[in-house]
Amino acid sequence: MEMRRVRRRARLFGALAVALLAVACSDGTSDVRTPTVSGPVTGGNGVSLIGTDLSSVGYVREEYFFEGDASAYEPVGELGADGAWRVAESETAPFKSRLVVWKPANPTDFDGTVFVEWFNVTAGFDNAPDQLMAHNQIIRERAVWVGVSAQKVGIEGGPGLDVGPFGLAPLKRADPVRYGSLAHPGDAFSYDIFSQAGAVVRGDADGAQPLDGYDVERVIAMGESQSAFRLTTYANAVQPLAGIYDGILLHSRGGGAAPFGDQELGAGANDPEIPLGVRIRADLAVPVLTFQTEWDLISLDFVPARQPDGENFRLWEVAGTAHQDSYTASTAALTDLGDGRAELVVLDPARAGGGVLNCSEPINAGAQHAVLNAALAHLERWVRDGTAPPTGARIETTGSGADATVVRDELGIARGGIRTPIVDVPLAANDGEVNAGGAVCRVFGRTRPFDSATLAELYPNGAEDYVAAFERAADETVEAGFWLAPEAENFKAAARQITFG
Repeated sequence: MEMRRVRRRARLFGALAVALLAVACSDGTSDVRTPTVSGPVTGGNGVSLIGTDLSSVGYVREEYFFEGDASAYEPVGELGADGAWRVAESETAPFKSRLVVWKPANPTDFDGTVFVEWFNVTAGFDNAPDQLMAHNQIIRERAVWVGVSAQKVGIEGGPGLDVGPFGLAPLKRADPVRYGSLAHPGDAFSYDIFSQAGAVVRGDADGAQPLDGYDVERVIAMGESQSAFRLTTYANAVQPLAGIYDGILLHSRGGGAAPFGDQELGAGANDPEIPLGVRIRADLAVPVLTFQTEWDLISLDFVPARQPDGENFRLWEVAGTAHQDSYTASTAALTDLGDGRAELVVLDPARAGGGVLNCSEPINAGAQHAVLNAALAHLERWVRDGTAPPTGARIETTGSGADATVVRDELGIARGGIRTPIVDVPLAANDGEVNAGGAVCRVFGRTRPFDSATLAELYPNGAEDYVAAFERAADETVEAGFWLAPEAENFKAAARQITFG
């Protein structure tokens, strides 16, 4: 299969970064196989992702297939904790996968940035948690979002898996008419498939051009949870070879990384051959922002993988947040187009509950999505003009390894970390502890609304004190760079509607 020199327009930061990229990619391009693209795809019913209908805000959704030959990779030498891994291509195999594209209906509205999300397949079907949480920032920026079916289970399914939660299923089982021609050789080939998706986005593919007429300037990879495990491996091993992405968002990764071989059902398991506590390689020539919730630190064994911020690395740890929360576990995210209704649902402790999963404990309402929107804005700017995101304090922890715990104040709220008004002007104790409400519920953390006595102690004048303190904290969070103004204004409006009784 043809290897084509793929165009990149990455920003370089400093003489060291220039020198590093010159070694891996001397002429600003990289070698990635050239896939063939077909579409927009029609026929059958198609599979709609859980997420907002963006057509009302000037976006269109299209679906494309891309195919060709993909490589697997094998390590060369030790896979050390420093992440400075070397790999070589091993076998190749044919594949046919798909892309979902959200783009401004008018190409002249496009801002030049494409966010490419590695679909999460933990539940046995393609899911896009980053698009779900951060779609409002993508819309405001007038960026393009692309979802990639990079893993086998999202297409073919796995043993005993027919239909997942909410009636969703792997593509070929959900709609064999539309997706019957797709074929995935296994997750060992997922990394190269993801690279070739980046080539499609840049227009370096044969056949249909999903972004024909759109001036693509920046291509940023992102993935949450299970996908972040795989993107950790991708960043340390494949990105230095492929050079296809201009920046990477790792959202809720674990302390290890995904294997180079197959991984049934795509579960976010660490490769036992990769040491726990693996960091992102220090010589990576593109910016990486790692976004971790409080839940991730302990439940995903991330504490040993902490590393200092650097020229091309930022770590954000957000206090009071969980792996998933009340924003994603309700209709709030599904219908949220930035009008403020979602913020009220999240903030009001009277609405705390088990969400659509009916968890027996009220789930976390820490609103990680508001901080994630800021993370996307900062990462895009970092790639575009070299302005690095602000540094964030680490959440205070004690112990190490399996014995690590989060240090909490007298209200049960985590100390340290990136702070928001939800933890600094609280109505409840939001935490990242395991929710005991069930197997799936465990990732949703907890919220424990305060009783009237606690609220009276915190806010002697009731709503007046609360609103004043919340608005000050919201403005400070925007100034610090961890909320954007639209979310801050919506949350301030929600705070004014809270009833103290």
